[in-house]
Amino acid sequence: MVSAPSLGEQDYVRGGATQIPVKILVVGHFAVGKTTFIGAISEIEPLTTEERMTRAAEEIDDLKGVRSKTTTTVAMDFGRLTISDRVVLYLFGTPGQQRFVQVWQDLARGALGALVLVDPERLADSFEVIDLIEQYGLDYAIAVNHFDGSPLRDEAALREALDLLDDTPVVTCDARDEQSSAAALTTLVRFLLDRAPQEQ
Repeated sequence: MVSAPSLGEQDYVRGGATQIPVKILVVGHFAVGKTTFIGAISEIEPLTTEERMTRAAEEIDDLKGVRSKTTTTVAMDFGRLTISDRVVLYLFGTPGQQRFVQVWQDLARGALGALVLVDPERLADSFEVIDLIEQYGLDYAIAVNHFDGSPLRDEAALREALDLLDDTPVVTCDARDEQSSAAALTTLVRFLLDRAPQEQ
């Protein structure tokens, strides 16, 4: 059995720099693009726990609109993005199914906030995800993952459908695109900084 290569400190922190690690969750319902998002933006080879879906899982998970999906995250995805000489984001992608809620509870510890990926064609699937994030007391931003062929939705209609507070950021992104994904994360980080207690 071949063991995976170990990652040392140099793989996570730039040499000679004192960096502040910030834990961010990338969440969303089943098959919304979390693994793709982290894979597109991570500056290190992302850790994924994708497994091929079994027939039993197909009977549990709602594959409406995602019939081509053959794998699913069973633990978490992990990536890293350095956004300045002092701040590095550690990105933790959560499984999208309700049966993995215990994993969510573990990953939420120590997180500064969450980016909630949303499929505009399956908005109702996001309700439980947003409820969980609010239950854990995390600030969050909404990133509408614009899939090929899906119509752009009016932001006001999205806000009403998701019952969002007025100050909750809403952005559109393409989880496959590095720049688009980075812009969504930047929106979240700015929101979190604006809400952080100011030092006296």
